[in-house]
Amino acid sequence: MERKWFTTAEVAEMLGFGLSKTKMLVATGEIRSVKIGRARRILPVWVDDYVRRVTADAEGWAA
Repeated sequence: MERKWFTTAEVAEMLGFGLSKTKMLVATGEIRSVKIGRARRILPVWVDDYVRRVTADAEGWAA
C-alpha cells in the first residue's frame, strides 16, 4: 500500500532541509498541511507542489 501522508520530519528528510526550516515552511503555508489531533500531516502532492513553485520561481529568476 502506498503512503498517503508524511510527517514534517519525513518531508524535511525528503527535501534535504532541517526540521526547523520545514516546520517554518509549514507554519507560513509554503508547504500545505493538515492537523490531525496534535500531529501535522502532509500529502505527497503538496510536497510536489512546493518543489514545483520553488523551481518555477528559480527558472523565472534565471531568465
